[in-house]
Amino acid sequence: MEKLIINAMSNEKRFALVSNNTVEKIIFDRPEQRSLVGNIYYGTVTKVLPGMNAAFIDIGEEKNAYLHRDVLPSFVLSPERSIDKEKKSVSSFVHQGEKLLVQVDKDATGPKGARVTGIIEILGDNLIYMPQGRYVAVSKKIVDEKDRLRSFGMKLKSEEEGLIFRTSSASATEEEMVNELSRLRSQYAELMEKAASFKKPGILYQKDTFTELVLESVTNMSSGEVFVDDLSLKQLIQSRNSELKVTYYNGKENIFTVHRIEHEIDKALKRIVWLDNGAYLIFDETEALTIIDVNTGKFSGKNDYQDTVVKTNTLAAIEIARQLKLRDIGGIVLIDFIDMKNERDKRYIQESIEKEFQKDKTRTKIIGFTSLGILQLTRKKTKVSLSEELQVKCQVCDGTGRILSAETIAFRLERELIEHRNSDFEAVLIETTKEVKEALDPQLGVLEELLNFKVYFSIHLSPSHYYVVKQFGNLEEIEQKAGESY
Repeated sequence: MEKLIINAMSNEKRFALVSNNTVEKIIFDRPEQRSLVGNIYYGTVTKVLPGMNAAFIDIGEEKNAYLHRDVLPSFVLSPERSIDKEKKSVSSFVHQGEKLLVQVDKDATGPKGARVTGIIEILGDNLIYMPQGRYVAVSKKIVDEKDRLRSFGMKLKSEEEGLIFRTSSASATEEEMVNELSRLRSQYAELMEKAASFKKPGILYQKDTFTELVLESVTNMSSGEVFVDDLSLKQLIQSRNSELKVTYYNGKENIFTVHRIEHEIDKALKRIVWLDNGAYLIFDETEALTIIDVNTGKFSGKNDYQDTVVKTNTLAAIEIARQLKLRDIGGIVLIDFIDMKNERDKRYIQESIEKEFQKDKTRTKIIGFTSLGILQLTRKKTKVSLSEELQVKCQVCDGTGRILSAETIAFRLERELIEHRNSDFEAVLIETTKEVKEALDPQLGVLEELLNFKVYFSIHLSPSHYYVVKQFGNLEEIEQKAGESY
């Protein structure tokens, strides 16, 4: 049974999809991290890059957006043969300073700005209208009506226009779709009119992504229950899907806490994920890729070793697919399963993970096992991952997960002090942490003999180990300063 838990009462809006008591997906919507995907901007071309067949567009956001030649309207609508267009540089289709309407199809991540397309899509209930799309497509979920809808779409649209028939169009009448297309054309005309009044780059249309995603999830639920803490959203959901039981929650405790979703969020941010049999997974996310290591842990199995390995890897494959969806991890993923000698076992594990990803709407490509036994896959990245959304880099370790040890800092201090040996002062005051002082203590007597002056410490609490040479001076002065610091 499916459940949708919606927490829409605060500035951070969230919803979770639960299937058979397992959390499959959690979506966050924060003002400062709101997805730009679907937003339409009036932009200016700031730089054309022939070597990359792309251009950078100022859209009024912090970072310039990236636009590839193949999604420029001038490229798509060019009457030339495809083979001839492909040979031409981006400079043949766009120039610096040109004004364009663009739509975000991938959020900014790390140092990279948003990726945009010049092929604008206006979303309707049954249709997606592309004023300059040129082609007709039908949802993959529609099987029987594909040819009829494609033929109908070709009659509906002009030569320049494009249409995508959504899943719901299979049950819509032709009259409903004609009227919807008329409304979508009017929406686009209003956008163009608004753009004409813009003097500089800026946003023309902003999606209410959260509500749209909630309604999309509700539409796709054939049965189940929805729990929501916002009355107006409850009414909107009921108007979209009358078959679902929708419960309004107005208790004092947060709805996510009541349904144990908060607990799942905490688990999804951990590096180690335990499996039911005592084995565990280790997730290491980097900017370039994600590495997942599978370990048998406490699981020893009841039969032979290879049987233990296959059982652990099977459980791991299922949980990895769930975690990738839950954490919204995209890009390159490398999975280091426990080594399997038998090719049949590798095929079985690959088929297991492929089966799990069939439930995932985000496009995933399973590439296969390398010669070293690493399973490679790619998952389309359209937004930041859960960890990027909810966490920041540690200011102490700068995201590496490691800091210099007390011993390393102590050795550095020792080397710096040796540079001052036999100087004409009697003592030195060092500000440092308790751990660094303790690391230096066993050698302190020998060190002071070598230096020919005394070393005093001012101890400070700090999350990272450090030292500062505060003052050189006579013995009485430094001894007094050291006493004052305690």
